[in-house]
Amino acid sequence: MTRRPYIVGNWKMHGTRAMLSEARAIDRAAQRHMKVEVALAPPFTLIHPIHREAEQISVGAQDCHHADGGAHTGDISAAMVADAGAKFVILGHSERRQDHAEDDALVRAKAGAALAAGLRIIMCCGESAKTRESGRAVAFVKTQLKASLPSPDDVPADLAERITVAYEPIWAIGTGNAATTDDIAEMHDAIRHLLVELYGEEQGGAVRILYGGSVKAENAAEIFAVPEVGGALVGGASLTADSFMGIALAAGEPTDH
Repeated sequence: MTRRPYIVGNWKMHGTRAMLSEARAIDRAAQRHMKVEVALAPPFTLIHPIHREAEQISVGAQDCHHADGGAHTGDISAAMVADAGAKFVILGHSERRQDHAEDDALVRAKAGAALAAGLRIIMCCGESAKTRESGRAVAFVKTQLKASLPSPDDVPADLAERITVAYEPIWAIGTGNAATTDDIAEMHDAIRHLLVELYGEEQGGAVRILYGGSVKAENAAEIFAVPEVGGALVGGASLTADSFMGIALAAGEPTDH
C-alpha cells in the first residue's frame, strides 16, 4: 500500500493569534498539493482556532497527560485536546524527555491515553550526540522506542493508521545539521524491523516513519529519497508557509521507493 508522505509541523512554544495567517496560508497551499498529507501541531491555545478554519490540514497537540482528568494543575488530557479539535498528538519528543524528565514508561502511558481518546499518535525517538559517538545509536533508539510504544496487546486493529514514528536525532534538532542519508537509512531500516517484530508484517510494515532534525526545503528531497522515510516532523521551518510548503513540495515529488 502506497501512502502519501506525511509532513507535520511542530510549532513548539511559538505562536499567538497573529500566526493564524500562516496557518491559513499553509492550509490553502495544502489544498493545491494533495499528494502530501500536511498537519500542524501548534501550542494548545491555537488548536481550536486553527481547527475551526482549516479545510485541508489536520491539527494536533504537542503533548497530553496520561490521566483522564483530576488534580493535575496546568496539564491537559487527551480527551481535552481531542475536544479542541486535535486529531493527533506528538509524544516522547526529546524536549519533553529532557525538560520534563519524561521516561519511557510515562510516554507509553500517554500513548495509551491518546489512543483511547481516539487520537493518532506520533511517537518520537532519537539519540544524543554522545550516544551516537559511542556507536550505540541504533541500539539506544530501538530500546527507547520499544519501551515507549504501546505493547502489541494494547494497540488498535488499525494501528498503521493510528501510529506514526518520528526519528529525531537530538543533536540535529535546531542545529542546522541534519543526519547524513546513510545514518537516516540505517536508523529507519532498524526502526522498520522493530515495528515488524512488534506488530507483524502487515501492520508494522505499514507504519509511517518520519525524519526530523534540521529538515528544510534545501535538503528535503535528498532525505525523502531515503528508503523507509515516509515524511518529516518539522520544527522551525514550519513556522512560515513558504518554508514549510517548500518541504511539502519536495515530499510530493516521485522517488525511487
